[in-house]
Formats: sequence, C-alpha cells, structure tokens
Amino acid sequence: MTENPVPQATAEAEVVDICRDLIRIDTTNPGDHSGPGERVAAEHVAGLLAEVGLEPTVLESHPKRTSLVARIEGEDPSRPALLIHGHLDVVPADADDWHRDPFGGEVAEGCVWGRGAVDMKDMDAMVLAVMRQRLREGRKPKRDVVLAFTADEEAGGKWGARYLTQEHPGLFEGVTEAIGEVGGFSVTVGDQRLYALQTAEKGLAWMRLTATGTAGHGSMIHGDNAVTEVAEAVARIGRHEWPVQLPDSTRAFLTAASAALGVEFDPQDPGSVLGKLGGMSRMIGAAMKNTTNPTGLKAGYKVNVIPQSATAEVDGRFLPGHEEEFFAEVDRMLGTAVKREFIHHDISLETTADGDLYDAMSASLLAEDPQAKVAPYCLSAGTDAKWFSQLGVRCFGFSPLKLPPELDFSGMFHGIDERVAVDGLRFGVRVLDRFLDLA
Repeated sequence: MTENPVPQATAEAEVVDICRDLIRIDTTNPGDHSGPGERVAAEHVAGLLAEVGLEPTVLESHPKRTSLVARIEGEDPSRPALLIHGHLDVVPADADDWHRDPFGGEVAEGCVWGRGAVDMKDMDAMVLAVMRQRLREGRKPKRDVVLAFTADEEAGGKWGARYLTQEHPGLFEGVTEAIGEVGGFSVTVGDQRLYALQTAEKGLAWMRLTATGTAGHGSMIHGDNAVTEVAEAVARIGRHEWPVQLPDSTRAFLTAASAALGVEFDPQDPGSVLGKLGGMSRMIGAAMKNTTNPTGLKAGYKVNVIPQSATAEVDGRFLPGHEEEFFAEVDRMLGTAVKREFIHHDISLETTADGDLYDAMSASLLAEDPQAKVAPYCLSAGTDAKWFSQLGVRCFGFSPLKLPPELDFSGMFHGIDERVAVDGLRFGVRVLDRFLDLA
C-alpha cells in the first residue's frame, strides 16, 4: 500500500517563513567589504531553487560578495525573456534603536519585522515562493524568466549588478524587460487606493568635495582656510532651493492622486496635492526636483592647527533628463576653491507607462483589488535597474504589496523598525503568480 504524498506548501503558506529566514541572515552592506557579505544568503537562495529543480549560477565578485542567476524555461522560448531581480544586501541597523531585533525576523502585530523587510527581502521571498510553487506544479511562465539575486545594491551595485552585467552578460541573453524594486505598492489617497508602478528613477551623484588651503597655527590670520571654504560650499548646496520640474511619471502620479481627491491637478501648484499624500509625500516630493543633501564633513586633527585640506560628502540626485543642468548648478555653487569628485555616479531612467508588460502588471493588481487604480511614478532613489538598462533592458519597479493605510511605507526604507505586513506578502504572491501568467 502506497503512502499518501506529503502535501507541498503553497506560495502563500511559505512566503512569510522565507522572508523571515532571509532577514535572519545578516547581509549588512556598510559600503565596503567589511560586512558579512551576501554569500550565506545567496547559498540559501540557491538551495531553495535547487530543491525545485533549478541549477542556479552562483558568482562571487569579491570574497563574500555573492550574487546568483537562474533561468526558468517558458512556454514559448522564442519570445524575449523577462528578468526579475532583487538584491540580497541591506543597509546597517543599530539594534539599540529598534523595538525588535533587526535581524530576528519576528512576526508581531501582523507584520514581519527586520532589516530588509521592505528593502527588499520581502520581494525576494515573494519571488522565491511563487517560483517554487510553479516549478513544483510544472506551471511554466509565458516566456523565459531570468531570476537575479544580487549583491551590493545598497552601495551602487559595483560588486553585484554591475559585475553581472559587465562580466557575465550572457546570463541575460534575450532579456528585453525587467521588474524589480520599488513599485506595485498601495498608497491610500482620500478614499481611493492607488498602486504606484515605478516607471522612472532619479540619477545618483554621491560627491566628495575638497578644499585645499595653507596649514598653520590656529592663532594666526589665514585668508585661505580650507575648512571655511568647504563649510561655505556645503551651506550653499544644502540650502539651495532647486526648482520644481515634473518628470512625466511624477506628473502622472500627481494627476491620479488629484483625481482620487476629486480635484483637478494644477501643475503650477503641485504642493497642494503633495500635502495630502501622507508619508508618500516625501518620496513624490523628492521626485519633483533635483536634490543635494550634505551627509558628511571631515577636517583637522587638533583644535589649534589649521588643516591643509577639508572634505565634505554630498548625496546628489537628479531628475531624468536634467543631469547636465544639475552639475552645472552644483559647480556654480562650489565656485573655484572647492573641487568635486565622484564617490559614485549613476544614470537616471524613465520609460513610458504603456505596453504589454505594464498592462500585465496593472491587470494582475486590479484582479486582486478591483476597486483600486494604478498610476506610474518616479522613484526618488536608485536601483539595480540602472545596470540592467545598459544591456538594453526596459525596466520597471514592481514589488506588489497591499499596505495598511496607516503604515508609513516610504519611512520603512532604511528606517528604524522596518517591517512588512504579512497580508501584504500574501497579496504580493497572488499578484506575482497571476502576473507570470500574463507577462
């Protein structure tokens, strides 16, 4: 007599545990190689995929800096392939600031808590859960799907997506479109739920500013004090009021938000809508203009010694189509006494809110939430899409989540007490599964 087979866990049943397990693997990325790296997490993900018959390619760009790629055959391999990418690294977290262990993966108050819960081990878990169920059941996607789980996204992707695209581009042969972070999440505006699909993201300019003067005794008069020059440049940059310039994606989101509020969008007064978006106002507000935020200062070694040089660090972000004017204005504010160099520089992106893939994302969301609306938007930060776009891939942010209206989702990114709703994860699994039947 044969025994009854043990029933396999569904994607909805195992997504929470996968997310928790990923959070418990510390992949903190301090911006150099001093962290634990992504190796353990990459091997864990590779094991989950190997259990359902895949043979992932695991690649190490530097000791412990590990990414993996796997390809799933679709029903029609002659069609262009789809890339689904997510990063494994997370930004640092100080446990003393948190109410719960940032690497504990605890489930409490209806949420999974921990660093990476929204950025972006939630999406990693949803993709893994969906693909594991589909592979167990023999359900192929419409076309080939390439999965990429990357290292180093939080520091610009040099040891992750850049390494993969520049050293192993063959892994992405035939890929023409991609989804990744950050999009497909719900925003409650008035009584309407909007799902924000990411069709654009700002460019990135992490800059080091340096002034050089004459070193000397602190009691003397010095007209070329490097500390003064850098401090004045930092003040000019930090206080600069950049003009409002609306990318198409930002304008489209504000128009949809205005409609949800029952008013007509006024492009001359976008702030009137912005103030009614709750926590989302920070993300959308930063996608209405270029930004330059000073983040660090360094000079001197003794109070009575005037140093020969002084440096500052600035996080600059520029809107799609506005890179040239951004740097021209930065250089004007720096003047001739302060020089800049790049710590990291990356492109902006913007695509149109149309096409079969956009329609598939929209349809899969609305099938689960029929009363909602979908709108494109511009992400104020950057993602690995910048690197994949250089292979000619059209990139969107689509990590679907239905969120409680009271949750400050944008504040979860790199914030304290990062967490994701359990119901949101299960919603995302259903949406992604349907999406793969349509994409």
